Amino acid sequence: MTDTDAYVGQPKGALDTPSLLVDLDVLDANIARMAATCREAGVSWRPHSKGVKTPEIVRRQLAAGAIGVTCAKVGEAEVMVASGVRDILIANQVVGPQKIRRLLDLLDRSDVKVAVDCVEHVHALGTAAAERDLTLGVVIEVNIGMNRAGVEPGAPVVALAKAIAAQPGLRFEGVMGWESHVVAIADPAEKAACVAAAVVGLTASAQACRDAGLPAAIVSCGGTGSFPYCAQQPGVTEVQAGGAIFSDVHYRTHYHFDFPQGLTILMTVTSRPTPTRIITDTGKKAMSSDAAVPQPLGLPPAKPMRLSAEHGTIDLEAPSETPRVGDKVEVIVGYSDTTVHLHERIYATRDGRIEAVWPVAARGRIL
Repeated sequence: MTDTDAYVGQPKGALDTPSLLVDLDVLDANIARMAATCREAGVSWRPHSKGVKTPEIVRRQLAAGAIGVTCAKVGEAEVMVASGVRDILIANQVVGPQKIRRLLDLLDRSDVKVAVDCVEHVHALGTAAAERDLTLGVVIEVNIGMNRAGVEPGAPVVALAKAIAAQPGLRFEGVMGWESHVVAIADPAEKAACVAAAVVGLTASAQACRDAGLPAAIVSCGGTGSFPYCAQQPGVTEVQAGGAIFSDVHYRTHYHFDFPQGLTILMTVTSRPTPTRIITDTGKKAMSSDAAVPQPLGLPPAKPMRLSAEHGTIDLEAPSETPRVGDKVEVIVGYSDTTVHLHERIYATRDGRIEAVWPVAARGRIL
């Protein structure tokens, strides 16, 4: 038995701090809700793993009906393949001989596909795959409003699809895009209309490829900030939304997302310099505040939490004797995508007790 296994069955307050916790009742309900929404819309669910980075959570998503996962990096895909995931989309461009070699090494154990947006990607990937007598599936990333990577909708997509079809070693699978420019829209009707306007560029590009004799089976889009509207668009075959299973301050505050929040961090109060100031042992090295500031649970009204490298500061609006030095408090994670990877493990809790301890196996897999 490891030291972490010894915590199973104990109350979460027994943990040393800082510790990352997920409430299993909330997690499983959020997973079930996302899977059901996709199923009812007639689309597949391929949740992004860049935020969870934990195979045990991915297994829960697959058991609920997910067809596979989306990854951001080859390193994440390697962890997911090693854990048994057999259908993966790397929603990113893979560039350079080292990464391409590692990508191709995965094909004997999983159907791994990758995004491209230029002929340079096509030539490099196809040449490497053909030299090894392999065929790699690729999707074209289409710029549908994010203005990051991706080719423009329409004719440029068809031209690149033709280049893929002519390239030995590659198989054209379809298209993907991310309508991230809509996520902060608060009004549901306006957000739904903006998602539809963005996604039609993706679905029309897929149809243009089909009209040119190039099958486009995959039309992949969507994130938590555009869910469930992305799943409801005609022509979409799968959505990548994944962060909703945790929800967090960022998603609920900035993306106007109504899923309950299940990811928290347990901290210890290390100092009470004044009746209104609380100092904890948890700062930027254990949780992020880049997208949203973590929110304390069960405390009197307070100003937004301040983080330094190793400390968290909570300024109460009125004096209070509690919590005292040595007490433990929880905060809702500000942004899960930039917090989970800071931890070696997630403590899965139910009714305040630790039910499982999960390694964050894809932690640090940034290559």
